Amino acid sequence: MISNRFAFLFAAAMAFAQTPVEVARVVSRPLERTVRLPGEFLPYESVDIRARVSGYVERVLVDRGSMVRKGDLLIVLTAPEMKAQIAEVQSREQSAISQRAEAEAKLAAAQAIYQRLQEAAKTAGAISGNELDQASKSADAARAAVQSAQGAIQAAHAAVQALLDLQAYLNVTAPFAGVITDRYVHPGALAGPNAGPLLKLDGTARLRLVVPVPETDAGGIVPRARVTFTVPAFPGRSFQGTVARNGHSMDPKTRTLAVELDVPNPGGTLSPGMFPEVSWPVRRKAALMVPASSVATTTERTFVIRLREGIAEWVNIRKGAAQGDQVEVYGPLKEGDEVVKRASDEIREGSRLTAKK
Repeated sequence: MISNRFAFLFAAAMAFAQTPVEVARVVSRPLERTVRLPGEFLPYESVDIRARVSGYVERVLVDRGSMVRKGDLLIVLTAPEMKAQIAEVQSREQSAISQRAEAEAKLAAAQAIYQRLQEAAKTAGAISGNELDQASKSADAARAAVQSAQGAIQAAHAAVQALLDLQAYLNVTAPFAGVITDRYVHPGALAGPNAGPLLKLDGTARLRLVVPVPETDAGGIVPRARVTFTVPAFPGRSFQGTVARNGHSMDPKTRTLAVELDVPNPGGTLSPGMFPEVSWPVRRKAALMVPASSVATTTERTFVIRLREGIAEWVNIRKGAAQGDQVEVYGPLKEGDEVVKRASDEIREGSRLTAKK
């Protein structure tokens, strides 16, 4: 009986005993570091060049690797039926011009008759009022016929111009300066709006470097910042790009944010499809930091042990970036909290602790 009572008293004493531990405070400070992220080069502009009108490929003036300037002739198409269509609408235009000349002659005659009758009407009884009215209406009708003929000429001219514009599309030109990266056709091939592309043109004087930035580092993106990167093709050499565009949409699968850098490439040293390694700067105005030894990890959780009113409290956290002997933590902590400096799962939650003096 006495031994049982002694054991109970000993356990109670141990429960209220305070274990001395070394503690550290949670601090908040700016964090700047650099992480290595993969990237991918894309052409600044890229287009599959297609024919706007139907025709057969007569000549191909470029091939894969050809450097072209804006407006350069790339492919010549031929469409014999288009010449016949242009000749037909030009004939209609000439016919409309002839009809206008005829209508103008009739108008001149009608106006002359009306003017003579007006002069004759000054003599009382020379002509009847009905004759003068008929002459006036004839002049008005002739004038309307001239206006109608003029409208027909304008419509015919517009039809001619439309076909001439289509004929101009038989000459396929470069919409911007760049390099031909693919050729899909040869002379004799049928081309048209519903057919496949003729060529692929990439603008490479400037490139887009797309960097998938992790969600934890997305808050530190600085517009127009200069970022350094390297490419395996040029070991020992570094390049720079400028942060230009932020997609503002997180990829739900990778939890990354696509950020684009503009990279000048006037000499064509870099190529689309290369995979550079980017030295991505990470900046945070306020990061919660604790000693690396304050973070404990078990098979179930990662935590720090906070000392609150002498009681050990396990606080689940996520680790961030390391900086010296400190590590960034994410969790329900605040600046000034006291945590055990050397944490382990041997310090059970709810234990009574005291900070070492």
